[in-house]
Amino acid sequence: MADVDGERRLVAGVDSSTQSCKVTIRDASTGAVVREGRASHPDGTSVDPRHWWDALGSAMADAGGFDDVAAVAIAGQQHGMVALDADGRVVRDALLWNDVRSADAAAQMIDEIGRKAWVARTGLVPVASFTGTKLRWLRDAEPENAARVAAVALPHDWLSWRLRGYGPADESPLGPDLDALATDGSDASGTAYWDPVRREYDGELFEAALGRELRVAGGGAGTDGAVVVPRVVAPAEAMGTLDGDVELPGGAVARAGLIVGAGLGDNAGAALGLGLGPGDVAVSLGTSGTVFGVTDTEVTDPSGTVAGFADGTGSRLPIVTTLNAARVLEVIGGLLGVDHDALGELALQAPAGADGLVLVPYFVGERTPNRPDATASLVGMTLATTDRAHLARAAVEGMLCALADGLAAVERTGVEVSRLLLIGGAARNEAVRAVAAQVFGRDVELPEPGEYVAAGAARQAAWALSGSLPSWSIATTTIPADPHPEVLERYRAAAG
Repeated sequence: MADVDGERRLVAGVDSSTQSCKVTIRDASTGAVVREGRASHPDGTSVDPRHWWDALGSAMADAGGFDDVAAVAIAGQQHGMVALDADGRVVRDALLWNDVRSADAAAQMIDEIGRKAWVARTGLVPVASFTGTKLRWLRDAEPENAARVAAVALPHDWLSWRLRGYGPADESPLGPDLDALATDGSDASGTAYWDPVRREYDGELFEAALGRELRVAGGGAGTDGAVVVPRVVAPAEAMGTLDGDVELPGGAVARAGLIVGAGLGDNAGAALGLGLGPGDVAVSLGTSGTVFGVTDTEVTDPSGTVAGFADGTGSRLPIVTTLNAARVLEVIGGLLGVDHDALGELALQAPAGADGLVLVPYFVGERTPNRPDATASLVGMTLATTDRAHLARAAVEGMLCALADGLAAVERTGVEVSRLLLIGGAARNEAVRAVAAQVFGRDVELPEPGEYVAAGAARQAAWALSGSLPSWSIATTTIPADPHPEVLERYRAAAG
């Protein structure tokens, strides 16, 4: 990837997550971080997407702007339902992945289509997280809003559309051109109406969700009342190049000539940022917890535990997601009046297995297993175990045991696990690292701290810029395996 006039070429990656927007600007050839920026998102499971647009502008400004950036790609939280009317305005607040109000809708859709048919057609079984179930909820709970829907996008789709200059006429230079909406396969595969094998939308499943036909953006005229869904661009393809400057909130400006890459879902972004290949599996400890790997073969799991998403390169990204990860440490740390580091220090004062104290951490229900109405429970309280150290230990173990079950589910689909990586904010905690080697019972690799979702988006932007996917090196350290199978056995007994 040659420099221009002796100057390095810069690319930007954006991670628009549940909690914040993070921007990383990197050298396109080496991946070296040049500068970074960040802005917060509001809390909640139902959010006005305008907050994401505002945060993107603030994070861009915090990162020093994009004047010297040649290409950008946006990775975003998956599944969020962004419904637009014919004027390009958001119909209602977006329902996020962690909004479980559509759990009953998911159950109805499974009954109507059949579990095996869903897996065969989309690689997944509907749960409340997926976009399609949220559309069914909208159809049934808010029919007036559902009738106004002219297009359905995901968070990264919508942000990329706005960044390219589209939106409501009074807020954007190019106006509400819904046919300009675009996405990528990794994010489309989390809707429950896109087939990652044929790499096509399933119109029947979309109609089962919203009760109306779909029309792919840019695909020509559809029937009256058809709803636009974003066209799916190839991993190395650019959504477009800015013909003019686009002003963002907070004074940030995206300059004419900026290439906007395909973007991707957050987990596919992390996989691309880590450089995962077949045999590599990552456990990510963010607000939610995920276990995901890359494979070249089709992945099916009739139980629905493992979703067979697409990745950001054209391969598959089998994934298990839990709703409760780092939030478990926040809840118990708050109860004990300590931060993450102090919670970890307490946890290491108690033995492996916490002398039988087990925390089943379903604080906000759970997605895997599919128990949206579940609550957390603490089992094994005795005079000896009811103290600060044992509770801290149980919190760390409960969080990781839930993900160890996810790893086992991924392996049951035939995915090889030759290398296990631990990432996310909670992975920086010494107790979490030590307990992970015990719970997973194998070597755990720790990549150097970094924003890997944003890094993956930046790597994709470099791909769109040059036409070839760059190889960026990542330093790792290894925590040797320290198997304690009894910890996971007790957890499974308590979780039922």
